[in-house]
Amino acid sequence: MAIPIPHRQLFIDGEWKEPAKGKRIPVINPANETVIGDIPAATAEDVDLAVAAARRAFYRNGGREWARAAGADRAKYLRSIALKIKDRTSELARLEALDSGKPLDETSWDLEDVASCFEYYADLAESLDGKKRTPISVPLQTFKSYVLREPIGVVGLITPWNYPLLMATWKVAPALAAGCTAVLKPSELASVTCLELAAVCKEVGLPPGVLNVVTGLGPEAGAPLSSHPLVDKIAFTGSTETGKRIMTAAAQLTKPVSLELGGKSPLLVFEDVDIEKAVEWAVFGCFWTNGQICSATSRLLLQESIAEVFLARLVAWVKNIKVSDPLEEGCRLGPVVSEGQYVKINKLISTARSEGATILCGGGRPTHLENGYFIEPTVITDVSTSMQIWKEEVFGPVLCVKTFRTEEEAIELANGSQYGLAGAVISKDIERCNRITEEIQAGIMWINCSQPCFCQTPWGGTKRSGFGRELGEWGFDNYLSVKQVTEYVSDDQWGWYTSPSKL
Repeated sequence: MAIPIPHRQLFIDGEWKEPAKGKRIPVINPANETVIGDIPAATAEDVDLAVAAARRAFYRNGGREWARAAGADRAKYLRSIALKIKDRTSELARLEALDSGKPLDETSWDLEDVASCFEYYADLAESLDGKKRTPISVPLQTFKSYVLREPIGVVGLITPWNYPLLMATWKVAPALAAGCTAVLKPSELASVTCLELAAVCKEVGLPPGVLNVVTGLGPEAGAPLSSHPLVDKIAFTGSTETGKRIMTAAAQLTKPVSLELGGKSPLLVFEDVDIEKAVEWAVFGCFWTNGQICSATSRLLLQESIAEVFLARLVAWVKNIKVSDPLEEGCRLGPVVSEGQYVKINKLISTARSEGATILCGGGRPTHLENGYFIEPTVITDVSTSMQIWKEEVFGPVLCVKTFRTEEEAIELANGSQYGLAGAVISKDIERCNRITEEIQAGIMWINCSQPCFCQTPWGGTKRSGFGRELGEWGFDNYLSVKQVTEYVSDDQWGWYTSPSKL
């Protein structure tokens, strides 16, 4: 059987390089559990080579080739990358669906966002040229001050498997736009399209070493990258536990990190809503991306007076979701990414059942799908705030439901979580919605919707969901260092000390 994915090596210093130990990791199609190819398995030795290449690229020719080049020059490369992505959207979307299990319609949408993100940061790269020496007003006329915004240096970018190329782009595009050079380490569970990004960069002539892509396991490739003494910053998206380890490693070198971690986001629905509209947003907010999204509004809080009617319609909508091979037309829920995730999610559902929760619908394997890591979209009621299913991130197609009577009770339930990535409120009362967005402890809030995301707006959380922001100008600032420059402009002697000639 022909392997449907390209056979790639590590991408280091602008060239394809076989991993030092010659090992590779099988790529498994989660829809049918078959091996469809493999990716190279990098180790610390490969990471060393990639970091060294990135440092050479950063300082080459005094930095004038990349780090200190005009933002407009870097923008040309970013726009060329965007154009190539657009040309290959159909192919890349198919590869990502095969690799991650996401429905093809979703991966196609993601690829459009990838191209838009590169274009957006190309514009911001150009804007830097007009801000090279931003003047600062100071109270003494004998001094003149200005600020330089400079690339932070070599950055390590560690990205997840749920949006393989898009999450990588959220980091790669602003980092390169800022003038940084980078080592990208994508998740070993979905690296195929990130290696294709490397191929695109080679095709457009990106200077060697500006972007290096090392695939492999976390302990063997990700850990050496996060602790590397010649990496100036780490940006990570993934689990809270891995984020803690990365933060600990970076702390040994006082290295800055930005972390976008887990979530258990609430969706508050009040009694004045249009039931059908609200139900669809509740479904989309949890089951989009096969439920594997850090910002999933997986804790549904319903006002008690509409709970019975709402849940009846919710079950009807959920049972109508097309669960199938992600390449099948109209697929709206594919398999979860791996056997490990499949086992973990099913165990969480089983534990909820044993603790007394009610599986209102779903909770098992779809009867028409014998192979693949498929889990029915699942709705769970009769949960208590002490249950594991309510407290812990499932990262799968599982929605938990509780009811509330008052706005104050809803806010208390919403904030009763260790996470603070996102939240949503649905109500026709916009004053209430605005009030609640200020009360909810989260970095992102949605009103009368769930999950919209734009590259112009900031993305990130509070509490154990991490810190730092991606996207927008805030994501750009992640990769810039601010340098204050002050000049003494008076012709007079400073005059603090008595001159020896006047003694």
